[in-house]
Amino acid sequence: MLDFRFDNAFVRELPGDPESGLQSRQVHGALYSAVAPTPVAAPRLLAYSREVAQLLDLAAADVETPAFAEVFGGNRLLPGMQPYAANYGGHQFGHWAGQLGDGRAISLGEVVNRAGQRWELQLKGAGPTPYSRRADGRAVLRSSIREFLCSEAMHHLGVPTTRALCLIGTGETVVRDMFYDGHPRDEPGAIVCRVAPSFLRFGNFELPASRGDTALLRRLVDFAIARDFPELAAAQAPGSEALYAAWFGEICARTAVLIAHWMRVGFVHGVMNTDNLSILGLTIDYGPYGWIDDFDPDWTPNTTDRQHRRYRFGQQAQIAYWNLGRLAGAIAPLFADHDGLHAGLQRYVDGFVAADRANVAAKLGLREAGDDELALMQALHALLREAEVDMTLFFRGLAEVDAAAGDVDALRAAFYDADKFAAARPAFEAWLRRYAQCLARDALPDAQRVARMRAANPRYVLRNYLAQQAIDRAEQGDMGGVHELLDVLRRPYDDQPGRDAFAQRRPDWARTRAGCSMLSCSS
Repeated sequence: MLDFRFDNAFVRELPGDPESGLQSRQVHGALYSAVAPTPVAAPRLLAYSREVAQLLDLAAADVETPAFAEVFGGNRLLPGMQPYAANYGGHQFGHWAGQLGDGRAISLGEVVNRAGQRWELQLKGAGPTPYSRRADGRAVLRSSIREFLCSEAMHHLGVPTTRALCLIGTGETVVRDMFYDGHPRDEPGAIVCRVAPSFLRFGNFELPASRGDTALLRRLVDFAIARDFPELAAAQAPGSEALYAAWFGEICARTAVLIAHWMRVGFVHGVMNTDNLSILGLTIDYGPYGWIDDFDPDWTPNTTDRQHRRYRFGQQAQIAYWNLGRLAGAIAPLFADHDGLHAGLQRYVDGFVAADRANVAAKLGLREAGDDELALMQALHALLREAEVDMTLFFRGLAEVDAAAGDVDALRAAFYDADKFAAARPAFEAWLRRYAQCLARDALPDAQRVARMRAANPRYVLRNYLAQQAIDRAEQGDMGGVHELLDVLRRPYDDQPGRDAFAQRRPDWARTRAGCSMLSCSS
């Protein structure tokens, strides 16, 4: 039985759009517009996360009912739901874009589960909103599968993220031009139900600030602190600069941890606009993301970013800092002086440096990482890049290597090019000997070292080509690939006998194929 307890604080406590209807418009003085999902022809459950269902106190029998598909396909509202699209702005590719808003996402409400946890339910692809501009508000199956799988994969990797409850087929087609090259086609439509304690992002605060609406900005900040950061609210006077500074500092600290996790597992977000960064430090808005195969700090999965590579893998930490600077500028009117904001930005820098050092230590199986160990990792990164080495396979395999013997052959499976492997062999042998000396100084027992490395270096990640293979099958009506991949990614750090096919180098055919190498924002 779908029996949720809704407590829709966002709608209840904050001002909404006085105008109704789906027509595109600039919305002033309001933080959301009430809008219902547009019904679809034949909603059908394609996949769901049993872990997220449990968070929402749903049994398998509840999920598998026709009513579930009706609700999460947008055809039916439950008592207590108050659907809306949020109003926010953002900096996109470094430029202020003005009002953006939820153009194809509609929040159904905030559920409080039996444990007292608050979870916002949001449908992506549920139809147009006042922020859709000229778009249809829909989503295609391929992008929905990618978001569904990645939300759950990131959680099981230990990366802070929004979650995904379910994937619903709509029974309708959606016209999309995947690479904006004049070749649109009909594709199957789908809807993902995203779940998070909050979907507030930097851009929610930037928009009222850009309009000089300080009263609305303050109201939103006070609300966010009270609802989403209650521990801060209890420690500082309401409405004080000290409270606001503590709040901004916490956002900075969480963002630092988030980006360090991305770098640890080789994840590239692809579109780190300020409207795509969460104030809770969650990975949010899975669009043209990708996983590093061969280690390349300059790689971006986003076709839109192909020329300038602003959001490339190796620049994500700097972009997060830049985005936090935009958030600081937005909330600056709430401060008499900016010392608290500068302190928050320094928390990001210090937090990222500390998290990065912890990553280096964990990935190399060390107790801690000093300057010598950081230099060792930097030297390794240069070798991995030059020799075209798979990041995931190399670090996972490193735990089993006899480093003192310079046994680079044990890592041969991580190299994409035989000639580059042969040319780089002496350099890798020398690096392994340096690494062996480091291990000897650190003196962590072998069993503990291996366990530490395996806990930091996943065996399975959502490689782009694996997702595309699952999409190809799903578009032919076979969801088996999605279900199997979801199951593998539940235990990314465990060796899973019989599933070696999910832990291999990117095949040559996937090097340039659409969906496997580069994606667009509609992917």
